[in-house]
Amino acid sequence: MDGSRTGSSMMGGNGEVGTAKGAAEARDRGAAVEQHIAATASLSESLLRGVDTALDEVSNVNLSTHLLSVNARIEAARAGTAGGSFAVVATEMNRLSGEVKSLTVRLRGDAHETGRQMRHAVEGYVTQVRDARLCELALTNIDLIDRNLYERSCDVRWWATDAAAVDCVRDPNDTHRQHAGRRLGQILDSYTVYSDLVLVDVDGRVLANGRPGQFASVGMGVADADWFHQAMASSDGSVFGVSTVHPSALVNGKRVLVYSCAVREGGNVRGKVLGVLGILFDWDALAVTIARRTPLTVDEWTRTRVCIIDGTGRVLADSQQDGTPQLDISAWKTLLKQPRSSAVLRIEGRETCVAHAASPGYETYRSGWHSLILQQVGANPARTH
Repeated sequence: MDGSRTGSSMMGGNGEVGTAKGAAEARDRGAAVEQHIAATASLSESLLRGVDTALDEVSNVNLSTHLLSVNARIEAARAGTAGGSFAVVATEMNRLSGEVKSLTVRLRGDAHETGRQMRHAVEGYVTQVRDARLCELALTNIDLIDRNLYERSCDVRWWATDAAAVDCVRDPNDTHRQHAGRRLGQILDSYTVYSDLVLVDVDGRVLANGRPGQFASVGMGVADADWFHQAMASSDGSVFGVSTVHPSALVNGKRVLVYSCAVREGGNVRGKVLGVLGILFDWDALAVTIARRTPLTVDEWTRTRVCIIDGTGRVLADSQQDGTPQLDISAWKTLLKQPRSSAVLRIEGRETCVAHAASPGYETYRSGWHSLILQQVGANPARTH
């Protein structure tokens, strides 16, 4: 991950993602498209059935004509010479009946071939619309995540310059630590997307946190954490560190992303490093909410899984509570290399459309993750509505 400066968040401080109205409108648009495709498929099938019925009626009339010509020839034969002219008419009727029969067979064959082509075209259109829509939804999900995480990188660099944080790591007496804890708590009251905020000294020991009543992290050591090392090694206050999704002992095992920034002397971005501010982002509150609010129809949710994965296939967020924590992506290299892509793959014995969008990044921030929508496609969608 990398990062830079400000931008507008798609997720407010209260943790709500988007609006229910927007999600409902997107879901309804998807349902309307599917209904339109289903109606088109139904109309074409109805037309072909009408052609078949008409040809059946022509065949029945033609059969009657053929029988009539046969009877006419029999009667003409009985009449002898007097029936000769009638026999000519009967023979011509028989010839025309044969031509009508051949024409009917050809028309029926042409109609069935046209029907096959129409079904193929509708199914192809269904596939294109489905794939494009699911890829767009996957892109929306990962874009929301990138935008929100970009904001976190801005937050940590800003709050690391707070005077209370600077005073606490410069001189960690009880007064400064209590004041810093209160200040962190005030921030958390406005930014509920965070599980907690922690101030750490240069030895990796937590000096203060914003929610001491919930998380007893003061005194814990984080010297081995990569976010701590990244912040301590940073060149100036514009650089931040980050640890990917993991359960943290600092917040009783909750899954978090940790962003960090060095707290520097005087709050100066180029001042001496005095400690580190770590902000623990409540990952599930963002990512799982985004996954589960993906605007799909009720029918689609019965056969769809929405998830965010890293480059190894580890599932970081999942719409399914009991979903597998690791996906085998060994055969997905071509799929995942593209910004947006889709393919029908066999997953757990079922034909599944895998719609994919790679992290597009926001400003200069990019998570590097992948958004997936896995939708079973065993039945023809145009025939299931």
